[in-house]
Amino acid sequence: MNESLRSLTRRHFFHDCGLGLGRIGLASAFAGGFSNLVREANAAAHPLAPRQTHHDAKAKRVIFLFMAGAPSQLELFDDKPKLRELGGKPIPPSVIAGQRYAFIQPDAAVLAPCFPFAKHGQCGAELSDRLPHLAKIVDDIAIVKSLKTDQFNHAPAQLFLNTGHGLPGRPAMGSWLSYGIGNEADDLPSFVVLKSGGSLSGGAAMWSAGFLPGSHAGVPFRDAGDPILHVSNPKGYDARAQRDSLDLIRKMNERELGVIGDPEIQTRIDAYEMAWRMQSAAPELMDFSDESPATIALYGAKPGDPKAAFANQCLLARRLVERGTRFVQVYHSGWDHHSQVENGVKSQALQVDQASAALVMDLKQRGLLEDTLVVWGGEFGRTPMVEASAALGRSLGRDHHPQAFTMWMAGGGIKPGITLGATDELGFHVVEDPVHIHDLHATLLHLLGIEHTKLTFAYQGRDYRLTDVHGHLVEKLLA
Repeated sequence: MNESLRSLTRRHFFHDCGLGLGRIGLASAFAGGFSNLVREANAAAHPLAPRQTHHDAKAKRVIFLFMAGAPSQLELFDDKPKLRELGGKPIPPSVIAGQRYAFIQPDAAVLAPCFPFAKHGQCGAELSDRLPHLAKIVDDIAIVKSLKTDQFNHAPAQLFLNTGHGLPGRPAMGSWLSYGIGNEADDLPSFVVLKSGGSLSGGAAMWSAGFLPGSHAGVPFRDAGDPILHVSNPKGYDARAQRDSLDLIRKMNERELGVIGDPEIQTRIDAYEMAWRMQSAAPELMDFSDESPATIALYGAKPGDPKAAFANQCLLARRLVERGTRFVQVYHSGWDHHSQVENGVKSQALQVDQASAALVMDLKQRGLLEDTLVVWGGEFGRTPMVEASAALGRSLGRDHHPQAFTMWMAGGGIKPGITLGATDELGFHVVEDPVHIHDLHATLLHLLGIEHTKLTFAYQGRDYRLTDVHGHLVEKLLA
């Protein structure tokens, strides 16, 4: 192939052939054949601009409260009296046939649930006594007890829930949303990542843009000081000098972009401009002084206090979506209770219950809940059987359980006050209304106005999507 043809890119096509956006737009008004080119050209020039959805959206934005490490559904949401009856006895062989686990033998003894359960609200949803704050808002949430995943170790399971695939390299859900429908904020990223509680098994691949343009990657915010390092100017460096520098850098990048056509150069240009805009927006965003004492108390927030990190992140998440950020991912680690599950759940629930419920209450009283989707849950569940290992120093814990686990959702078109799905009497298998991770993704995208089979990106010879070749809409979750 001629070398000049080999280096020809879509951007060269737009630039060298004189096919400006105006000409393409005019052509598409008379013939629909150029519509995809118009979208791609606009997306390249304005990657975070709001875009039209496939159908009317119930939700405009998402806050995903990700409980990394996998909370035990048997201590929080899925009461199983049969486990109390069988506590200490081997689980029936017929239940565990063909199953495999990360750290225990399938025939381990049954571990009874550690906490009492009670019904709450008009809907009568059952919760353990570790969730007193969530109990106050059960009529505003949907509890799904029938989640299933394909992965049974933390890193691939966390990646699977975030990206739809168990290996690194795929775009995160927040990246897909940013690519598909853009952002509502001019001076904040479309996809923000907040973290508390420790490290994450899935790592930064969970908020990567993968093969999508880098402008759609998640932007991690720090929990103290500047949300992003160096967002503040050093002393003696004024805004005029910075703007002159950025303008010069932009001109050089645009010249290189015109020659090479690499879309990542456009990503670099966009990143510089976003950073410039954030310098005025970020300090105000992180300053909670305009929040009322009642709101601070509602969340249990304590700015600057690491013990209240999750509460602070929940309040920050509300402030982000209030300002137009499309997707806020709040990761809270510490739920991996292979030993002493009772003490572990007590500790973690104490950190997250109040703020999680407060977020829903706060969004509702501000009129934001109706078009903000809140999701709470981890990467899989925990076994009905006990994990105990003298060699590993473990006792009275629970192992990884991908076959059945629980999440809850609120707002953004979710039907409130329902409990969907059920597991068998041991909490082992889903027996009613199974919801696979691909089904969850398809449903969340639907609520955001996206038909999950149509949000695709061509890469390495085929079209990819968040749900891959799977996924079904869970209509029972829709209001």
